[in-house]
Amino acid sequence: MFPDFLENPSDVVAPLLLGCTLTRTITLNGEKHKLVARIVETEAYDQDDPASHAFGGFSERNAAMFGPAGHLYVYVSYGMHHCCNVVCGSEGFGSGCLVRAVEPLEGIEVMRILREAGHAHKHPLKLRDLTNGPGKVCAALGVDKGLYRHDLKVEPLILDFAPLLPGETIDRSPRVGISKNADALKRFFIEGNTFVSKS
Repeated sequence: MFPDFLENPSDVVAPLLLGCTLTRTITLNGEKHKLVARIVETEAYDQDDPASHAFGGFSERNAAMFGPAGHLYVYVSYGMHHCCNVVCGSEGFGSGCLVRAVEPLEGIEVMRILREAGHAHKHPLKLRDLTNGPGKVCAALGVDKGLYRHDLKVEPLILDFAPLLPGETIDRSPRVGISKNADALKRFFIEGNTFVSKS
C-alpha cells in the first residue's frame, strides 16, 4: 500500500517513512531479481533549510524536489555516490527525505553483487555494511540518475507503507556530514537497528 502521508512537510514524513519498504525489480546477467529493503534511517530537507538542495529555489538539478510527492530525487554526492530522496510536501515547495539507510530483506546476494561491482574487496562485505549509508543504499538497490523523478508507485522501484515492528522506537539527532544548519534535529532512525549508519 502506497503511503498516504507524503504530502506533509518533510519533518513529518521523515519519521513516518521508517519501517516502509522499497521493492526494486532489476535485471542482472539476463535474470530478473526482486530486492526488498526496509527504511531504517531518514533525514528531512526543504527549501527553507540552508542544508537542502532546494534552498535558493528551483533549478535544473533540484527540479524533482519541487514536483509531486511520491517521486524520487536522485543526485550524485562527492562526484561518485548516488543518493536518493523521497519527494514530499506540496507540489511547488521543494521538499524531500533522504533515504539514509535500509535493512535488506530480500535479494541480499544480488545487493552484495551490486555493491561490490567495480570495487576490490579482500573479504565479502559484512551484512550490516551493505546498506548503512545513503550511497550504499543506492548502490545496493541499483538506483542512479536513470530513476530521477521516478514515480514510486510503479516498477522498477516501489515504496510501500509498513508500520514499525512491535517494540521499535524512533530516535532523532542532527543530520550527518553537513555544515549548514548542522544542529537541526532532522535525522530520524529506528533506535538500535543494526543497519542505521551511525549510532
